[in-house]
Amino acid sequence: MNITIYPAQKADACAILDMIIELAEYELSRNQVIATREDIEKTLFGPDTRTEALICAIDGVPVGYAVFFMSYSTWLGKNGIYLEDLYVAKRFRQHGAGKALLAHVAKLAKDRGCGRLEWSVLDWNQPAIDFYDSIGANAQSEWIRYRLDEKGIENFLRKHVKA
Repeated sequence: MNITIYPAQKADACAILDMIIELAEYELSRNQVIATREDIEKTLFGPDTRTEALICAIDGVPVGYAVFFMSYSTWLGKNGIYLEDLYVAKRFRQHGAGKALLAHVAKLAKDRGCGRLEWSVLDWNQPAIDFYDSIGANAQSEWIRYRLDEKGIENFLRKHVKA
């Protein structure tokens, strides 16, 4: 199998969305995917995007993707990369595609002088946890991740910010 990694292009939006849906199905969250092809095209490939995407292909067929963006560490005084998604289709796992994608992102982080490369994983996703442990990544169990979704943002602003 010939694994190649390349920067995603607008023409890859359908393939990326299909894999996002596969990932959401695996994570038992398909109903939470509201993104459309047009959304992917606009947000990943529009002129003002701050997000990047890679495609992993095996023998020319897209089988995985990574989506990431630059972050910043005040403590380090350096940029970092936050890996939003790393996904390889189930039937193509165990062939090195995930490791190749992660290595590509890690090389970008090194080349850009980043102080860290970070991501999150669901606490029940043991295959992913095992993979990340196997490459020497460190779980950050002392941190609790918080989120305000769009409705939460609206509610917060309505209650706590005077117009």
